[in-house]
Amino acid sequence: MHQTNNLRAVDLNLLVVLDALLQERHLTRAAGRLHLSQPAVSHALGRLRTLLGDPLFERARGGLRPTPYALTLDEPLREVLAQLRRLLSGVVFDPATSRRVFRLAMSDYGAAMALPPLMRRLRREAPGIDIEIAAGSRSAMIAGVADGQFDLAMAVFGETPAVIRRRVLFNETFVCAVDAAHDAGPLSFEQYLERPHVLVAAGADQRAGEIDAALARTGRARRVVLRLPHWAAAPAVLPGTDMVLTVAGRTVANAAAQGLAVHPVPFPIDALDFEMLWHERGDGDAGLCWLRAQLVAALA
Repeated sequence: MHQTNNLRAVDLNLLVVLDALLQERHLTRAAGRLHLSQPAVSHALGRLRTLLGDPLFERARGGLRPTPYALTLDEPLREVLAQLRRLLSGVVFDPATSRRVFRLAMSDYGAAMALPPLMRRLRREAPGIDIEIAAGSRSAMIAGVADGQFDLAMAVFGETPAVIRRRVLFNETFVCAVDAAHDAGPLSFEQYLERPHVLVAAGADQRAGEIDAALARTGRARRVVLRLPHWAAAPAVLPGTDMVLTVAGRTVANAAAQGLAVHPVPFPIDALDFEMLWHERGDGDAGLCWLRAQLVAALA
């Protein structure tokens, strides 16, 4: 980095701050990500500017704008930090005493499925470990795992880069949920198409989705009268209406308590694989290996 080649003069914590600033491009968000105060991050940025001989960031509307030199550091810095994490992962990981923070990306559906059993295990076996959850589209989750922003991501994914590892946590099937008070039994295909529908679309790359792709293969389409981004809210809108929600079965596991009736989907639609993704650089990380094992056990 510039003319600095005396490693004894470099505080490696400054590199972590620089990485957070490059990712967040906002002083307050970077401070929150690092669990530091804003003045502490400002002080670290001042030291980085002196160390590297460059302003690194300029004030811009809504945050910070990296200088051209700072942008050249982004990718090499992430790789250096990844190498350091691999080096340090050789240290014995003890979940009972670890104070590590893991960043996971998932939808609200994924959070509803994974977090209750996971957190019960962590509070019992690793009370010092903290979990931070971020949401996003599937493409954003994959990108976040690839660039080191997330330790793990969980969702239904398509193709991923070669550096991404993946494991199926469970299989999921679709069902039709309707208001139980007006339930007349399973819907025929024509009845299904005649009814208005609720669509959950959590990101721009999910608008078509598996359901409409399966319908398209039949040459037919449904009428969506409500599109919303949250799985958790979808079942609550059905009572008192004639709407149909075609949804992952686990979402309506307590259908009766929600005032809903659940029936099979009246056309062929493939089951889904709910997967966990991580970058190959995490293969040798003892802490991440342990967390992945906890997720597998929690969702078994």
